[in-house]
Amino acid sequence: MSHPATHNPANHYSQVDTYTGVNGADSHRLVLMLLNGALSNIAVAKGSIERQDISAKGEAIGQAISIVNGLRASLDLDAGGELAVNLDNLYDYMERRLLEANIHSEPKMLEEVSGLLHEIKEGWAAIPLEVRTGGVQQGVAGVP
Repeated sequence: MSHPATHNPANHYSQVDTYTGVNGADSHRLVLMLLNGALSNIAVAKGSIERQDISAKGEAIGQAISIVNGLRASLDLDAGGELAVNLDNLYDYMERRLLEANIHSEPKMLEEVSGLLHEIKEGWAAIPLEVRTGGVQQGVAGVP
């Protein structure tokens, strides 16, 4: 089962003006950029909670949710097999935790999601170049 969104994250995110450097980025680099963007927004949200800046907190968490949702939508659940299904479930969980963190202004929930995103980022960054360019991971975590 595939998500209805396009399976090429470069196409999916090229419509979003807030992301820079997307044109010409390969899928692997694009996913890393998106993970970094989500992590950055979570850090901003955490600082906003500390400063009691509710508006900035909501905006930053909203951006993080949008990025996680985009990563989730780019999964190909048919081609990606069990790994894609597990990521789909994890991204869904992270979206719900981010919503809860926004409602309750809870930094610990943000830290939890940040930790999960760091784990995904580390795994993603460790994919060997030959695997990335050979398409072995097609359909998983946003690879077209």
